[in-house]
Amino acid sequence: MTAAPAPAATTDTKSTGNPRSRVIIASLVGTSIEFYDFYVYATAAVLVFPTLFFPNEDPTASQLSSFVTFALAFFARPVGSIVFGHFGDRVGRKATLVASLLVMGTATFLIGCLPTFASIGIWAPALLAVMRFAQGVGLGGEWSGADGTPNADFQAWGWRIPFLLSAVLVIVGLYVRFKLVESTVFRGVQESGSVAKVPLGRVFRTSWKALIIGTFGMVA
Repeated sequence: MTAAPAPAATTDTKSTGNPRSRVIIASLVGTSIEFYDFYVYATAAVLVFPTLFFPNEDPTASQLSSFVTFALAFFARPVGSIVFGHFGDRVGRKATLVASLLVMGTATFLIGCLPTFASIGIWAPALLAVMRFAQGVGLGGEWSGADGTPNADFQAWGWRIPFLLSAVLVIVGLYVRFKLVESTVFRGVQESGSVAKVPLGRVFRTSWKALIIGTFGMVA
């Protein structure tokens, strides 16, 4: 009875090429970092982005414009799921997990470096929107309100700190994910030359029921 767990662990390692604990840690760390990056934007979108990137005589209009860029990432997530899902089936999961973390981390860090509307005018919100879209693509590859007035230091430069600090977290996540190896199942598919040329097409053709169920499961 005491020897029973050993075969399961051995089978798991052989089938995936990774110890189960390593896979769990890599998924947990990477997903946590990406959701930190994704939602740190929400705080800034309420507190500082309306005045820094969308100056307007009407504060409500500025706030709503800021919320539009926040919402933009949610439309980008399906795009990221399709793109990274396609390449995941073509080149393997390890590469796409690393790529999605890099896309998210780079976009978040660059948001912390962006000049504001006062410096470059309309290009500031345009670049902010591009970076926010990239955040959504990155989180899609992985998967799937505040109140008050900020003080002067936070308004001037403090808001950049959470975005810039994400670079440290991304380095940790990349280290963990680079320790993974591609699964033996996928390597077998590559060696047999049976990798689908258009994985998305195969999904809709052979697994459309599971796709619908999974989609509505996430919506719930």
